[in-house]
Amino acid sequence: MGDVQARDGVDRLRSALWQADASERLQAALTAGTRPDDRFIDVLVERCEVEPDFYVRDMLTWALTRHDRAYTVAALLAQLESDIGQARSQALHTLSKMADPDTWSAVTPALLRDSDPEVARAAWRTAAGLVPVGGEEQLASQLASQFGRGDRDTQRSLSRAFATIGPNAKPVVELAVASGDDTISTHALATLTIMDAPEEPFDAAVEEAKRVVALRAAPTRD
Repeated sequence: MGDVQARDGVDRLRSALWQADASERLQAALTAGTRPDDRFIDVLVERCEVEPDFYVRDMLTWALTRHDRAYTVAALLAQLESDIGQARSQALHTLSKMADPDTWSAVTPALLRDSDPEVARAAWRTAAGLVPVGGEEQLASQLASQFGRGDRDTQRSLSRAFATIGPNAKPVVELAVASGDDTISTHALATLTIMDAPEEPFDAAVEEAKRVVALRAAPTRD
């Protein structure tokens, strides 16, 4: 009888999470987190792959953090191998919320360079939050290859990741400032500003960095 009731509970959750109304899906995820059952983990992870609504995805993450840590982490780590970008990015996001230091090594260089910007951004945030003491410079060196990549939001995410890593990342960022590529140099210089003053608006840091790089490139008079 207990197994039948458990299957019914899983089936009801799956049905609710696939409703067309986002508010119904939100309520289903909330209920799953309020009354956690390890049988829900696979269903919650499965929905993370395809859920289009930001708020529902966030509730799915919260619900997963309420379940058994070992089972949940194992399910999330498996998602990092998925061909679906959202599955990888949402798994990384949820791992960052679980803050399990043992998952640090799962954020591989391939994920840090993922061609999907959402996945890469999630990997940067997660890695920066989980990096162990002594690993900061190595992580910074891997992230430095991403300077100049993508749009404003992508570049801002990378700068914030460096700020999270902290002072041990500075030598790597300073090396990128000296790059002959103006885009890389500008992004790295703006990142230094964000590292020193996290409250500084990113757009203002970029504009100032552009000015500095332009002056550096201007011809000098004898």
